[in-house]
Formats: sequence, C-alpha cells, structure tokens
Amino acid sequence: MNIEMIRAAQARIGARLRYTPFLSSPFLDRIAGRRILVKPECLQHTGSFKYRGASAALSALTPEARARGVVAFSSGNHAQGVALAGAEQGAPVVILMPSDAPAVKIANTRALGAEVILYDRQTEDRDALGARIAGDRGLTLVRPYDDPQVIAGQGTVGLEIAAEARALGIGRAEVFVPCGGGGLTSGIALALEADAPGLSVRPCEPETHDDMRRSLVAGAIRANENPRPSLCDAIVTPQPGNITFPLVSARAGRGLAVSDEEALKAVGEAWQRLRIVAEPGGAVALAAALYRTAETEADTIIAVVSGGNVDAAVFRRALDLVEAA
Repeated sequence: MNIEMIRAAQARIGARLRYTPFLSSPFLDRIAGRRILVKPECLQHTGSFKYRGASAALSALTPEARARGVVAFSSGNHAQGVALAGAEQGAPVVILMPSDAPAVKIANTRALGAEVILYDRQTEDRDALGARIAGDRGLTLVRPYDDPQVIAGQGTVGLEIAAEARALGIGRAEVFVPCGGGGLTSGIALALEADAPGLSVRPCEPETHDDMRRSLVAGAIRANENPRPSLCDAIVTPQPGNITFPLVSARAGRGLAVSDEEALKAVGEAWQRLRIVAEPGGAVALAAALYRTAETEADTIIAVVSGGNVDAAVFRRALDLVEAA
C-alpha cells in the first residue's frame, strides 16, 4: 500500500468524484478556540466518502470480474457507495446489511439497484456470510476498509486536503478523521505523508467503540469487547483492520473519542453553522474538534465530516440539542 496506488485511483476515478471544498464558520471557531476547517464528505455522491473507495475498487477489477459482480457488507454508507459504483460500471451488486441499519440507508441501497440481504449482527458473522455468497455466486468481495484499492480510493480525500491546505497557505494543522476500521484514516495519512507532511492525522471514534484509540496506545490491535450500542453506526466496527492498523499506527497521532451526545451536538452545529447534514458517526471528528480542545495544541484543525445519511428522527434530536443550548 503506497502513495502511487492513491494517485492511480485518483487518475481512474477523479472525473467521477464530487470535489468537497473546505467550509468554515466563525461560530465553530469560537466554540473550539481555534480555526476549524470542515471537509464535507457528506456532500460526496451517496452522501459519504465511501463512494471513493468503492469506485476505486470496482474500477481496478478486470472486465470479467466486474461482469460477474461484487458482494459487500455494510451498515449503509459502503453499501450505497458500492451500489452506485456498480451501477455506473456495469457490475451486479449484492449487499449484506445488518437488520438494525438505519432504514434510510437500506432503502437507498436498494434504490441504487443492489440486492440487499439482511442479517443479525448480534448472532451472525458477516465475514463468513460474505465469503459464502462470494464463493457460491462467483462474486468479488469488496471489503469496507481492509482492502488496498478501497484504501487507495479513500486516500483521494487526503490528496484534496493537501491541495486545498497548500492553496490556503496552511503548512501545519491537525486533521481529525472519523475512524471505524481505518480505511479513511489510513488513506488520508498516506496521502498527507507524501503531499503535506506538516498536516498530522488524529483518528476520532465514539467512546463505545474506541478500538483504534486503544490499539494505538497498546501498539497492537485491540477489539471492542462487549461494546454498548451507539448512534454512530457508520463507524461501529469490531476492531481495526489488519491492513489499516499498521498504516495508521506508523503515521497518525493519538486517537480521540467522543460521546454519542457530543456527536449529536456536532450534527446540530454542522447544520446551524454550515447548513450541511451530517450523521453522528460522520460528525465525530467535528465533535472532537469542538469539545476535545484540551487534547490538541494545533492552531488549525481540519475536521472531516465523513457522511450525512442520518434518519430524520436522529437529526431532529440533534437540532433539539443545539437549539436548547
């Protein structure tokens, strides 16, 4: 896994991507006590950065493999990204989704043309299910994060961050990134190492699923043992990936973790101050930038909002929180 793979992915899919420019608000700066720049990947196709990795992975397949089709497992954002990439590139798509995934994500995945198979995340093993379906149907498994081509696609976010920071004259900053399995975090870290070494990555997670933070402290992969439920479904994973963890541990700073309520407040602030729709998992980096101010000395924080596929009821709760403050 290297920067050349990210640049190759950019060359293959760059024309398909929606460029997501930095957004800012003096109100967010005031809350954080420093400059906050938001990279709004909630504005990307399908409402999430996941389209980048999915498009990169499918475009790297042989024509024969694409024609046979792909299978993926996801709570929603990777699902929608793979579904759209498959529709664009002529690949049949099967998606395994947990039955408790947000209804909007299940509906959108089906609307994009994918076959959706629901499973119980408490009693069934998605990896085993995905492997069995791939074998039975001759499909290629597109993993949500522990896949070099997926990481390469997510790394295009880092190329854009580096270019825009350079255009704004920003030589030093911390880049806060929502982190589940680590695909986005590792891709951005690889890109910044090459194109903007003064920008350092900080992975951000919900407190109930802070496996990357604990793994970085331990220097080895640590799983989430009996984790509590979280509103941050988009980044709820069992543990860091075997590919992603070494990439992140070699290039990122200490992890940060926020509560579900802080993530919800960040969703509300993103709407009030920037007029963008974020989901709780996608807003954890913004939450860390706003509410973990004692854990960084950076004058500038670039916070990635990684997704915006939020159920209406959850979004209303977020707005109520900030309106009541």
